[in-house]
Amino acid sequence: MSQTMEFKAELKQLLHLITHSLYSNPEIFLRELVSNASDAINKIKFDSLSREDAIEDNKDWKIKISADEKAGTLTVADNGIGMSRQEVIENLGTIARSGTRHFLESLKQQQAQQRLELIGQFGVGFYSSFMVADKVTVITRPGGAGNAATLWQSDGQGEFTIEECEKPTRGTAVILHLKADAKQYLSDWTLRSIVRKFSDFVEHPIVMDVEKEDENKNKTIAEETLNSRKAIWLRNKSEVKSEEYAEFYKQLTHDEEEPAKVIHYAAEGANEFKVLMFVPQHKPMEMEWGEPKTGLRLYIQRVLIMERCEQILPMYLRFIRGVVDAADLPLNISREILQQTGQLDTIRKNVVRNILQTLEGMKNKEYEKYLQFHKSLGAVLKEGLGQDWANREKIAELTLFKSANTPSGQFTTLAEYVSKMPEGQRDIYYLIGEDRDALTHSPYLEACRAKGYDVLLLTDPIDEFAIPSLGTYKEKHLKAVDRGEMDEAAGKDEPAAAETFKPLLEYLKARLPEVSDVRISKRLTDSAACLVADAGAHTAHLERLLQRMGRGEQAESKRVLEINANHPVVAALRDMHSKSADNPRIEEFGRLLLDQATIAEGSKLKDPAAFAKRVNDLIVSAIQS
Repeated sequence: MSQTMEFKAELKQLLHLITHSLYSNPEIFLRELVSNASDAINKIKFDSLSREDAIEDNKDWKIKISADEKAGTLTVADNGIGMSRQEVIENLGTIARSGTRHFLESLKQQQAQQRLELIGQFGVGFYSSFMVADKVTVITRPGGAGNAATLWQSDGQGEFTIEECEKPTRGTAVILHLKADAKQYLSDWTLRSIVRKFSDFVEHPIVMDVEKEDENKNKTIAEETLNSRKAIWLRNKSEVKSEEYAEFYKQLTHDEEEPAKVIHYAAEGANEFKVLMFVPQHKPMEMEWGEPKTGLRLYIQRVLIMERCEQILPMYLRFIRGVVDAADLPLNISREILQQTGQLDTIRKNVVRNILQTLEGMKNKEYEKYLQFHKSLGAVLKEGLGQDWANREKIAELTLFKSANTPSGQFTTLAEYVSKMPEGQRDIYYLIGEDRDALTHSPYLEACRAKGYDVLLLTDPIDEFAIPSLGTYKEKHLKAVDRGEMDEAAGKDEPAAAETFKPLLEYLKARLPEVSDVRISKRLTDSAACLVADAGAHTAHLERLLQRMGRGEQAESKRVLEINANHPVVAALRDMHSKSADNPRIEEFGRLLLDQATIAEGSKLKDPAAFAKRVNDLIVSAIQS
């Protein structure tokens, strides 16, 4: 006898939200139904430990998907535990009510090795069916002799009908009467694709009847298993061959090459999860264009929850690919979005620590392999210096640097730099630019070279942001040689006639409004002049970088013109000014020094023609004299 019942009040209020707004991707309905079916099989297997009659003779565990194009129905059936009439009313008439929730409570007292893998909450995931179906029918029968089958049916509008029916075997069949705009889910190809995407590693076989044609064009119906069931991250690391890792990596990334490194481990304790990650040999193709994306695939008990879980992997490690499979994580009601919890933070810290340890091992034991990785992805890794405060020194130690004392094509590390610092050197010096060769010949290196100090030569755009974020390494400050004063690297003896330069400095400062100040340099030994940024101000390289990013209005700032008091040109200019302070050639020569310094810092002259004229005038004067 059929009985019509209303959904519980809270379900009536939320059902519209669940079926229309809760899930971002309608095809997730199949993932949810398969997950529920997997739960049901696990439950009956657990029940059979104490009730042999519950399992009967039906031990061919499987989840079967059937599409009927003529009827427009899609059926997901299992031979799991099934439900009684009262369980159907409770589980399918109340939101977030499920046997799984209560079943998990009963497992708390069991030993860890006895716990079966359970996923989901039947009540919520089941209702995702109404995204694609205008009517859902459920036929279910629990195990055990004498138990009747129950038919539940609803259009999701507020009521459901329930009645007794015939079903010869234990289990549950969910029949979706698909909407007109959801008929694509009757396609074998579509169903196969969805299963492989979301449920490829579900423990139990997911099968479907497909039509096969032999060489004589005879057609037969055969049952095909859609999921691989080969979740290699759940296997012991010692049992997995390198070829299997490579195959899975290529399937995951579509990379033709094998990974540079495999990271495979299981975390136990209060938070149990399994991790399989890969370090690529080179920058993934998807990182070459578009918005940067990060995240590992997140599974909960083999079921794909998120294609890219950003909460687990920081942006500076976005080149890492892989899988995290957690025993349980708190999700929002749609199971698409993770709730921020301490458990999630624990997984993130664990994952990051293992990645950094793996990279450290590569650097120390497989340097050539690490060098190739770093050439492609070192700039991305350096982003972590400004993003991950807790691990910034570890990231710094993984970074390879070019330097003035390192031969072209070779690299040093901060640890090596510090170990080779001469006695008396307190700071780590660096210079940022676009080309190593140009930096090698920069006048900014002169004072450091004279003292025997090495200078790191940085050519990645991210260096302008990452290196200042690092700030210190092993209690030694990182200092740009083209910014601020250079007291430590300067010679001890000031020019004997330093006071005699003050009138010239004041004159040049007044005649050269393009600069913020003119002062005697402590960083030059050979060149006549250079431009430097004040401490905390933008360097010339950073200004050029910001201009290319379309932020030129934020970039321009005046720099300091430093002149070398020991250079013959500067000394001659001082003498010229002392003899005739109103000589117009002093300003022209001062501007020549400014132009030279502008070229040396790698910037473009604002008036190249005026520079050429000044040089030509100087040549004519020299020839005539």
